[in-house]
Amino acid sequence: MDAAASYADSGSGTPENKLHFLDYWRIIRMRKLIIFMVFVLVVTTTTLLTQWIEPTFMSTVRMDVQKDTSDISPLAPQQIQMGYDPYFVMTQFEIIQSKEVLYKVIDDLKLVQRWNQKYLLGESKLKAFEMLQKIIDPRNVRNTSIIEINVYSKDKAEAAEIANKIAEVYKTNRDELRTRLVDEGIKTLKIKLAEHDGFVELAKSNVNWVLKDKGIVVTFEGGNSMTSLDVETLRQLDNELVSLRTVLTRQQTRFDELKKLKQEDLRNAIGVIQKDELLDRGLEKLNVARQEFISKSKDLGPLNVEYVRMKDGITELSDQVDKRTAAVMLGLEADLKATQKTVDERTQKLEEEKKKNLDFAVNKRLYQQAREELDRQMRLRETVDTKIKVEEIDKVIKRSSAVRIIDIAEAAVKAAYPKMKLNVALGALVGLILGIGLAFFIEYLDTSVKTIDDVERALQAPVLAVIPQNVGALLEEGMDSPHAEAYRVLRTNILFTRKDENANAITVVSGGAGEGKSTTVLNLATIFAQNGSKVLLVDSDLRRPSLHKRLGLSNSLGLTNYLLGQNKLEEVVQTTALPNLHFLPSGRLPSSALGILNSAQMKNFITDAKSRYDFVFFDAPPIMGVSDATVLASGADLSLLVIQYRKYPQTLAIRARQMVDKVGGRLLGVVLNNINLASDSSYYYYSGYHYHSNNNADEPPTNGAPTGKAERRKSSVSTDAPASIKSKY
Repeated sequence: MDAAASYADSGSGTPENKLHFLDYWRIIRMRKLIIFMVFVLVVTTTTLLTQWIEPTFMSTVRMDVQKDTSDISPLAPQQIQMGYDPYFVMTQFEIIQSKEVLYKVIDDLKLVQRWNQKYLLGESKLKAFEMLQKIIDPRNVRNTSIIEINVYSKDKAEAAEIANKIAEVYKTNRDELRTRLVDEGIKTLKIKLAEHDGFVELAKSNVNWVLKDKGIVVTFEGGNSMTSLDVETLRQLDNELVSLRTVLTRQQTRFDELKKLKQEDLRNAIGVIQKDELLDRGLEKLNVARQEFISKSKDLGPLNVEYVRMKDGITELSDQVDKRTAAVMLGLEADLKATQKTVDERTQKLEEEKKKNLDFAVNKRLYQQAREELDRQMRLRETVDTKIKVEEIDKVIKRSSAVRIIDIAEAAVKAAYPKMKLNVALGALVGLILGIGLAFFIEYLDTSVKTIDDVERALQAPVLAVIPQNVGALLEEGMDSPHAEAYRVLRTNILFTRKDENANAITVVSGGAGEGKSTTVLNLATIFAQNGSKVLLVDSDLRRPSLHKRLGLSNSLGLTNYLLGQNKLEEVVQTTALPNLHFLPSGRLPSSALGILNSAQMKNFITDAKSRYDFVFFDAPPIMGVSDATVLASGADLSLLVIQYRKYPQTLAIRARQMVDKVGGRLLGVVLNNINLASDSSYYYYSGYHYHSNNNADEPPTNGAPTGKAERRKSSVSTDAPASIKSKY
């Protein structure tokens, strides 16, 4: 493998080894026998096992499972989820398979005793439960509330019995559970009602204490509680105080303005502001006296009695008006003080009322809180009491069962398992997959040469020809044989591949025995001779010579006799049925001449033969078996390596290539031999064209059996005939 890696790495431009679909198809065609055998084995085994397995029967019971609802609308409001609820259905699956249901089924049907006799459960209910779980299969009909319970058993009657019992127990449990839950709920509600009665009494005591301790008087008007505190009174007192303060401000302002006036102006202002009859009459008399004095004083002198009287009268009236004005001012001042006193009294009263209102508000808040707590407790108590009454009424309302068995289980007519058709179909599929997988696995383990790419990548040498299977000697098959075209291709590639026209000594080697080396060299020499070249075919496989048998000639004299100097070349070379093809057999190999090929006589022979013939072909032994092949590879001009398709590992071919290189030989190329064109279509294009172009395309070759012209040629040559010595070169 190291040599393979080194050769693969040394080449440049080597195409990547990528598998194409046709490569997979090629592997399948190559390994079709293995695939078929595995396929038949698996299908046969599956069929026999299916027939051997004891049949299992299935019975099914179908139930319509709904959520718990009453036949008429309940008094208590309920939130009902409409439509399909997968969680509810899955929950019912688990309940059906629970110990609550299955233990009851086991007890009712006495499955522990029955199954202990058949399956030796040891009187264990748990084992019976586990076994029962395995044989039931609940399923939901899609988008419906229908549940199917499938039960499998070897006994068809038992399967139906268990299925029906499971449905019956499940239905009974649902009904009992609904009643039990309602009773427990009512019992709990009654306990809560008693608790709320205590809370209500406590709240009432708290309300009474607040009323008594704070002195709050409560009256009821129209069903609403009213307290003795009148908020409107506070608002009225506040409004009156505002009005009084306005009056006080107005009086104070007026009084202050009057005090600022002169006496004469004060008299007039007071008369306007404050209506006073005495003051008004005094002012009127004073005005009249003044007018009279003014009108008469012009005619009277200051000393006139009338003048003095009138003046004294004016003075007297003026004094009276002043006095009255002072009296009015005093009245205004008294009113101002009275108003001020009233404002002060009302202010004090308002503050007192506000303080009383604040204290009352605190007490009222305490009362309201106590009252609200009492109302809340009473509402809660009433709610619980109502709920109890509603639940008791709903309990007695007629209800249909939430579980309705719509299809009872019946004994099955035919077995559910095993299913012959399905098992055989699956067996066929598995067999096909296993067969193909085994074929690819064997192909993966097979390291032999399979494709031209394998050869060129591993050996870094071109493939000169692809030889099909069952190729015999062309001298026997005839030159018009379909196999001859492959060797014509080989001849053409040799002529175009060799660089030196004088390199006409060619040895054909192989890595191991049985790779078709002798047939290849014989047919190649035949093709060259048929083309008009003068060819000498030398059987240099001294230990196992075979070419003389193929040609029907004698091996009594040959190469060993010539190399030992016992005979001349003319005496050992024989003619064949083909005029241009001469044959030199190996001759008898004495034990003293094992290394005779590695001698000067052999080198002289090669030189002499090359000068006498256009081409000299040597049939060498396997290069890995003896040293003769490496000697011939080093002595000849060119070497051809024959590799049989799918026979030896690639490492053998790589080692053969290395040995040719080590002795200085020149490897011209590789012949890929024994290709099965019928099973490996990837090689069709290398040799298939000739089969269709042949006149006898409709008559396939008969595995090397001689026909027609080849038969006559064979009859003219006898293996017992004496050697015909070549007389002219």
